[in-house]
Amino acid sequence: MFTGIIEEVGRLERLDRRSTGGALTVGAQVVLENTKLGDSIAVNGVCLTVTALTARSFTVDVSEETLRVSNLAERKTGDDVNLERALAVGARLGGHIVQGHVDAVGHFLARRPLGNAVTMRFGFPPDIGRYLVRKGSIAVDGVSLTVATLGEDWFEVAVIPATLNWTTLPKLKPGAAVNLEADVLAKYVERLLQAPSPSAATPPLTAERLRALGY
Repeated sequence: MFTGIIEEVGRLERLDRRSTGGALTVGAQVVLENTKLGDSIAVNGVCLTVTALTARSFTVDVSEETLRVSNLAERKTGDDVNLERALAVGARLGGHIVQGHVDAVGHFLARRPLGNAVTMRFGFPPDIGRYLVRKGSIAVDGVSLTVATLGEDWFEVAVIPATLNWTTLPKLKPGAAVNLEADVLAKYVERLLQAPSPSAATPPLTAERLRALGY
């Protein structure tokens, strides 16, 4: 579980591709503090498990499925990536609940100044659109952001200077692929609404029925 508040921008030192996935080695400092083998770190919003550690880097395994549904397969040596350690119990939830499970890959479209901030526009595929709502939360490459404007196949977010300084968002070029994760609450609500109603053949649980059952 994460919050979408990026702790550090790391640098991809190595990407080893295998027939069944691959492994990433990322240079970092902040996220290495108190990190142990088996801990989770979100890399560009993808929850991954630490399999090796050095004083200046960590390595994570990446499944073929993860490479298929995220932008990690497009990363190359020297690329910057957003990093966040898993949320500690009792810590402040500064962003929103982020699982590190990418829902779709979108694309950066454009940016324009907005006072001391920047408005950034991203395109999204149709299958994620039903989870987006104006003023709702979305994670873009692991960064917790709020949807300011919503179109049919795009959304805009206002990015404050601190977020621009502490993440990879300013380095995005038009057309760049980004990992998108919608608010998990929207997905649970959808599932509940789709669930079938209780069968009419099942009698309601009443005091009389409980007594009949021997309670």
